[in-house]
Amino acid sequence: MFKELCIATAVIIILATSSYAMAKEGCGGVCTACHSLTEKEANEVIKKIGGTVTSVKQSPSKGLFELLVEKDGQKGILLLDYGKKHLIQGMVVDIETLQPASAHQQNVTQPKEPTSVDVTTIPVKNAVIMGNPKGSKKLYVFTDPDCPYCRKGHVELKKLAKIAPDVAIHIMLYPLPMHPAAYDKSRTVIETKDHDLLDKAFEGKDIAKPTSDASKKAIDEIVTFANANGISGTPTMVMPDGTIQVGMRDAETMKKMLEGK
Repeated sequence: MFKELCIATAVIIILATSSYAMAKEGCGGVCTACHSLTEKEANEVIKKIGGTVTSVKQSPSKGLFELLVEKDGQKGILLLDYGKKHLIQGMVVDIETLQPASAHQQNVTQPKEPTSVDVTTIPVKNAVIMGNPKGSKKLYVFTDPDCPYCRKGHVELKKLAKIAPDVAIHIMLYPLPMHPAAYDKSRTVIETKDHDLLDKAFEGKDIAKPTSDASKKAIDEIVTFANANGISGTPTMVMPDGTIQVGMRDAETMKKMLEGK
């Protein structure tokens, strides 16, 4: 009986303490009291994808750090979870205003989205061509083998090649920094330009490592072109007239687009 009374008393004392009251607040309190990240630590986290973290702030969305990253003369935002295990590429949107919410909003200049490119400047010598290589209609697709949207789109491109026999689909392998393994996969595919290997890469299957320095140069040329022309995400399509279409469509829709319908 005395033992039970002691336990009950102890529980009452714990519940009454300010430390327990703070614990009830949990992450509803001030995040910086428990979670911090230095620029040095942040740079260590992103070293695999390159770039330099120049500023770290708490994201407007609790539970995330917001990193201001500079790479190749450009600035961008990455989000990092408090566990420092996952990077998120994208933006936080305020539900009320439906506008981007960023702790670094004033530090990042939003580039003007390009609407077209000169197709004669696309480094097509580095493309893997699906469909009819001699087709009169040419579609240029900037795509990443580790991008989930690109993987779905690749299935539609294979369908397009079957239903549009006069289309040459130029696959421009454009590995994004967020997918570090995609760079070597792209190099391996471009070394052989083998369609079976291309399919395996987009199916998420393991493929051999690259062996030629020439493939590095080829992929770098595609990346340089994309960056210089405002193509920053995958998949991105460039139509025969140079019009940029962000994202991909189903095969039937792409066929109609190429026919001008």
